[in-house]
Amino acid sequence: MPRRILKGVVISDKADKTLTVKVERRFSDPFFKKTVRSSKKYKTHDENNKFKVGDSVRIQECRPISKTKSWIVLED
Repeated sequence: MPRRILKGVVISDKADKTLTVKVERRFSDPFFKKTVRSSKKYKTHDENNKFKVGDSVRIQECRPISKTKSWIVLED
């Protein structure tokens, strides 16, 4: 099964080797016919602590690394 790749912005890098990435998606509401923005936060693994707050990153689904981390940051 292919692994999902999402694009988002780093909103926290306080934890060691962990980033919190906010991924925003836009879709059209079926009833109101308006464009709606929805966002979700993902805990991601950053082995070298390379990325900082505000960086735009791509994340990929992977095996569970901890209780909440099952995404890794792709090198850009």
